[in-house]
Amino acid sequence: MTTWLVTGGAGFIGANFVLEAVAKGIHVINLDALTYAGNLKTLDRLQDNPDHLFVHGDIGDRDLVTRLLLEHRPDAVLNFAAESHVDRSIDGPGTFVQTNVVGTLGLLEAVRDYWKALPAEKAEAFRFLHVSTDEVYGTLGETGKFTETTPYAPNSPYSASKAASDHLVRAFHHTYGLPVLTTNCSNNYGPYHFPEKLIPLVIAKALAGEPLPVYGDGKQVRDWLFVADHCEAIRTVLTKGKVGETYNVGGNSEKQNIEVVEAICALLDVRRPRADGKPRRQQITYVSDRPGHDRRYAIDASKLKNELGWEPKHSFEQGISFTVDWYLDNQQWVNDVLDGSYRLQRIGTDA
Repeated sequence: MTTWLVTGGAGFIGANFVLEAVAKGIHVINLDALTYAGNLKTLDRLQDNPDHLFVHGDIGDRDLVTRLLLEHRPDAVLNFAAESHVDRSIDGPGTFVQTNVVGTLGLLEAVRDYWKALPAEKAEAFRFLHVSTDEVYGTLGETGKFTETTPYAPNSPYSASKAASDHLVRAFHHTYGLPVLTTNCSNNYGPYHFPEKLIPLVIAKALAGEPLPVYGDGKQVRDWLFVADHCEAIRTVLTKGKVGETYNVGGNSEKQNIEVVEAICALLDVRRPRADGKPRRQQITYVSDRPGHDRRYAIDASKLKNELGWEPKHSFEQGISFTVDWYLDNQQWVNDVLDGSYRLQRIGTDA
């Protein structure tokens, strides 16, 4: 049986990936530190499933990682573990450096030593896949897209920490020969997304009748990628990707933030109308912009399409409709998340 060690597998993208991997017959060792964004309730359907073992721990705990590697002998390690919210990185950059840089370094060291001791055939097949972000490339003007050769120019503590982790992964390949793969994705959305991020935040506030905060003029552009498409892309890169290469993953769905918010409002007006019958777009409120807010991201994923045969299956219209329906059907999951310290308040204002 194929075994994968997945780090950060109780977070948004990682949990979606784990759920699909186990459903496909992969044996998954799931290591997660369960910070505020990690949620075991997301993995409820895997309770008592022998193909899923959850381990509470940190990727920077080298002794723990080494033990897991030696006990379970995974065929691949997939690193989703990261602090990932720009606003939180503004308020507390140190946590991002500790997890995304120091933690990734510890993980790489443990994996390198495990890989070097593998029998030749197993070592040849082994892979370390690092999941990263398009934010490492900085910001774009009105035209152009990020390619795998776009120079790194991170503009937030979050993206700077992810850029550093990408460089470490590359260095471990070129210095030690570790068989690595890196993916840089655009903005993900879909089920199980922690509600500090734009789409689940707007859904939650819209249902609560609260103002819907839009940063600046709302015309910042993102390329939206449905999380199930991203998970398929990662599996494709893992099985078909060329060792040492980077692959950009995008959804071919560029939208301004204000367009995303208005689309959510329109869907909720049909599915869950306000008691007074008024359109929810009236709840939109423009607020001061995020410090250092990148204006536009756009991914050129042609390398992934042309070399490995992947492209997204969901349009934004399909994905956002499914996502709104999922949140409407899973309000208990949202309420359980919001029982913690985060109550939909704005963060990232320290700058």
